[in-house]
This record gives sequence, structure tokens and C-alpha cells, in this order.
Amino acid sequence: MGAVSTTTILDGEDVSWFRDGPSLPAAARGAAAALARRLGLSSHRAAEVALAVTEAATNVQRHAVDGALLLRVVRDAGEAGVEFLTVDSGPGMRDVPASLADGTSSAGTLGIGLGAVSRLADHFDLHSVPGRGTVMTAQFWPRAVDGRVVVATPGASPAAGVTRPISGESVSGDAWAVRTAADGGHRPVVLVMLCDGLGHGPLAARASQAAVKAFHSTLDLSPAGILNAVHLALRETRGGAVAVARIEPDAGRLLYCGIGNVSGFLVTGDGRRALLSAPGIVGAHMRRLRTFEEQLPDHGALVMHSDGLTERWDPRSLPGLLHHSPLVMAGQLLREAGVRRDDASVVVVKGAW
Repeated sequence: MGAVSTTTILDGEDVSWFRDGPSLPAAARGAAAALARRLGLSSHRAAEVALAVTEAATNVQRHAVDGALLLRVVRDAGEAGVEFLTVDSGPGMRDVPASLADGTSSAGTLGIGLGAVSRLADHFDLHSVPGRGTVMTAQFWPRAVDGRVVVATPGASPAAGVTRPISGESVSGDAWAVRTAADGGHRPVVLVMLCDGLGHGPLAARASQAAVKAFHSTLDLSPAGILNAVHLALRETRGGAVAVARIEPDAGRLLYCGIGNVSGFLVTGDGRRALLSAPGIVGAHMRRLRTFEEQLPDHGALVMHSDGLTERWDPRSLPGLLHHSPLVMAGQLLREAGVRRDDASVVVVKGAW
């Protein structure tokens, strides 16, 4: 894939969201154990996954406001692992290191504590803002006979995203995808697409999945070329809003082309800079495409999201966010700006330049 390990993109698949409620720990535990076994993790490793998910889910149930847990599959070089993401809207942790210390656990949990969850996981990340909420993620991969993790760099992917269906639906009409491509330089180009299929439910999901397939198969890797390929693929669907970004690390630039209500931003610790899209519906009414060029900011990130998130979020109100993994960043923005009345998706690229 990439020329260096930090540009190896993990494939991620959202499996199921579990909303806060009395059944959250038991439901999440059973689903996590079954998923781990289905992916081929050993019975011991599957039990560790179930234990960690139970602790995290019970912590959400006991202390969170409007909490939820997402189970995901992650894939790298033929291997598959389990990942979970928890998102809640308060009260947050005032002292994260203390919360991760041995012997610290939530009342009513299994008592192993979040510190033990972090040690069971092959990758763990947590970001909490007091009075706002907490996002936590953990990754679990199979182990070799000698106990080694089967992937070289768990959690090192510079891109990750999350989708959440509208309340009442089991599938999301939003989708995102990332791929890399050699460009003759030291570091590969990173291509990112986000599609918001019109409407909700299976027909919207059909449109967004057609967009993902076209994104991965097209040979024209310019943003406009990819968008034209997606436009052709979506003609037999209800269409959607789509944006494509091309990150060129060696040139220090980003190329961006979008149609419809997909928001794009270059984010730094000082704020964010909006990326422009044109009106229209990909697959139906698409005006002449225009690609915009921006300089890549030092120590920044690219954020793209559907209109299932409002644009009323400010990175300056989430101190330390840019020091965390792309998935935690995506989860924190979903927590901060996501709405329940629409499908929602957000993808983040950080550390690719």
C-alpha cells in the first residue's frame, strides 16, 4: 500500500451500534464475542474482547449521557480484528491518567478498569472533554502462537471514519472510502471519498456502496475524474452528494472536488478552513466540475462529513483533539455535531503528510 507504515490504510466496516440502556452491556458483550469468533480469534482472545467491551459498555451505561457503543471489523493484509468505539455526551473525565490507573474502575462494572482494557487491546485511545463527553476506541487482533500481534502497527492507520444510520434504520445511506496510490514521490498520494446517498435506508445505502465501488475501481485518480466515475455508477440509483479529496504529501497540497451537501475542512489547532463544493446531485444533475487546491497545514487533519453532522463544531473547543487517532477524532466530531434525524458519516485523515 504505502511507502511507509503510517500510510497503510486499514479497511474498516461498521457492524452494529448499541444505544445506551439496561441491555447495553449484555448485548454488546454477546455481539463482540460472536464477532471475534466469526473472525477467527482464539477462544481466549475472544473472551478478552468480550471482557473489554463489557467494561466499556457498563462504563457508558453507568456514567454517560446519550452514550452508545459501535462494533467494527478492521482488516489489514488478510487479517481481521475487532474494534469498538464508545461515544457519550458527558460528564467527561477531568483526570484521564487517573481514570486509566490500575485499581480504578466504575461502580457496577466488572472491576477490571479502563487501564486493564487498554492493556488487553492492541491499540487504545481515549479523548475526554469535561462537561462535553468522552470517546474511546480499542482494537483487538489475533495473536500468533508466540503471543505476538499479527499486524505490524496496530492503530497506525492515518485515516478512519464512522457512519451511523438515522434512528429507526439498521443501515446507513452514507459511506466513505480511502485508497493510496504511488505518484513517483517518497510518499504515496491519499485519496478520500465520502458519499451521502439521497434519503435513508437500503436504497440510499445502495447508492453509497455503488460510489465506493466506483471509487476503488477507477483509473483516473484526479478528484474530478473520480467524481465523473462515481456519477456514471450512480445513474441507476437515486444518486447522492459526493466529495473527493486528493492529498499529495510530497507537493504539500490538497485537491478537492465536491457536489452536494458534503462538508470538508482542513483542521489545525487554531481552527478550520472550509473546502468548497458545488450544488447538484451526483448520478443525476451534476454541473461542470471545479477542483480547488489548498496547501496542507502543518500538523493538521482533513475532515469530511455528511449533513448528518451540523457545521457548528469548533476544534478549539475540543482541546487536544488533534493529538488523537483519526477514529477518536471522527467519533468526537460525531458526538459534538451529529443529529439523529439523518444518516451521519465523518472521515478523518491525519498524519499522512
